[in-house]
Amino acid sequence: MKPEQKKAKEKSRLQLLHQYYNYTGFYTFVWQAVKKALPYIIAIVIAIYTVNHFFNINEGLIHLTEILPAYGVLSFFFVSEALMGLIPPEIFIAWAGKMYSPWFYLGILAVLSYGGGLLSYWMGRSITKMPAVHNYLETKMEKQLKNSKKWGGFLIMVGAVLPLPFSIACIAAGIIEFPFKNVMLYGSLRFLRFAIYGLIIFNVL
Repeated sequence: MKPEQKKAKEKSRLQLLHQYYNYTGFYTFVWQAVKKALPYIIAIVIAIYTVNHFFNINEGLIHLTEILPAYGVLSFFFVSEALMGLIPPEIFIAWAGKMYSPWFYLGILAVLSYGGGLLSYWMGRSITKMPAVHNYLETKMEKQLKNSKKWGGFLIMVGAVLPLPFSIACIAAGIIEFPFKNVMLYGSLRFLRFAIYGLIIFNVL
């Protein structure tokens, strides 16, 4: 196959993918979700900025990794990854880079992050068992749930690879009852992110 033909074929695939997402309303769904979440995101950012103004959060977290034993840091990281995952994993990866066996500790961090995400999934499933939440999802969020189930794999991959809370993506997957085996599959990209970040951070330190 000539390079021009290969390029045209790849382009046509991207065009078909774009047409599919456009036709199924994926872009509209994402935009609507972002608009609804924006006030909460802004509130969280303002709260973090306010706290950080009086207390340097990053320095505090770094100091925490210095005074806690290894198992304490790993336990703290697991809890963080299971509960919203708002603390940047990069701080813990930098900590692993200073250990006597950086890649060993990086591997543990990756497993804990992945496991925390899977635990978050079951937390999401548990939330839907609450009568009030279940009724709300069935009546008020029926359309959103249908769309989320359609693109759940994409949302998990985004949460696993990009610098976004993986836990939140997994909780959302649990709420929409996205198949657990698919969450395990797409979520395994989390290991790739840790490997890439490890290569970058370890070479900088």
